[in-house]
Amino acid sequence: MTSHPAEIASGPPLRWSALSATGRRVLLDLLVHGPRSRIRIAERLGLSRASLTRVARELVDAGLILPGDMLASASRGRPAEELHLRPQAAHFVGVKVTAERVYAVVTDLAATVVDELEIALVSPAEGEVVDAIVDATRALGARHGTMSALGVGLAADVLRREGEPLVASSPLLGWSAPVPLARLLAERVGMPVTIANDVHALTAAHHWFGSGVDHRSVVVYGVGAGIGCGVVIDDELVQGSHGRSGRVGHTRIARTGRPCTNGHPDCVHSFVSMPAIEANAGVAPGDYAVALERARAADGRERAAFASAAYALGAAVAETVNLLDPELISLMGEGLDMLDLDPAAFDDGLSAHLEQVPRTSVRIDRPPFAFGLYARGAAATAIRELLSV
Repeated sequence: MTSHPAEIASGPPLRWSALSATGRRVLLDLLVHGPRSRIRIAERLGLSRASLTRVARELVDAGLILPGDMLASASRGRPAEELHLRPQAAHFVGVKVTAERVYAVVTDLAATVVDELEIALVSPAEGEVVDAIVDATRALGARHGTMSALGVGLAADVLRREGEPLVASSPLLGWSAPVPLARLLAERVGMPVTIANDVHALTAAHHWFGSGVDHRSVVVYGVGAGIGCGVVIDDELVQGSHGRSGRVGHTRIARTGRPCTNGHPDCVHSFVSMPAIEANAGVAPGDYAVALERARAADGRERAAFASAAYALGAAVAETVNLLDPELISLMGEGLDMLDLDPAAFDDGLSAHLEQVPRTSVRIDRPPFAFGLYARGAAATAIRELLSV
């Protein structure tokens, strides 16, 4: 693809590169944990009061935080002053790419979505995807002004080669050769670009802003057109040396379903995805809603497809618990109707595959989900990249 001049960024951008490493740490603490007194922040981050005073001034001058309320102290002396994040100080674009569409959102610094749009793809070819992301970013930038960064999430292996992020492959998009997507986009949009696996991006946002906050180990399952998971260990997102962490689909199940791409008729991929449910329910590709309606109405082949999916998902979650023993597992995605139709099958699969672990000790939640959370997660990865120290 030929290079283009920067098309998006305009106006004086916030100078993220000028922020000190300590300033980023303080900003991150306020972002994740909310307003805090100077004393609490200094204690949490191991800073002297003098250091925190200098950093607070730096962040106030940059327009990123505001001094807040004066908190009464239990002991005599000067009341403690809270510091507050200014979410409106910066905006970010987050994009989720599918084979048919680009979903884009604008978030503020606290990853709250303030705008969104969708652009249909003529095809998932590399050039079409790049153009659609640029168009979406341009449209949102026209509405909200200068953006600090762009984050893109897609179903793909994402790795770094000599410091450059590359989309190594994406079967969903039909990409088999490495694509320097971040560089191609940065040349067009004139701002920092972060690329991430879509479930990893969803996990990063959930760890900071969802029920995963304050947990040092979290596993997030994303179930929809496929199945994958994101892993946080010791507060760090695990991406793997080849960008492939979270592959959970080939655990074998004592049932027979749709053959997966590796030819297995009895693995998690054979059951747990919307296309697998369609095939096992005997409906046409893309008729997931038809399968769901029939499963709700009668106890036939369609209901059995959802029950098998629930059992297989339980088995996959169990293997994750056996391997990682996380504090929390969150189930997310647009393809989790099997949990409503047959929650007992999920528990059966979980219990059957757990190794010397009581079911009651496994904490699992199912947070509210909307498809736009993938795009929000991509924006959160861009925020995370800017604040990494």
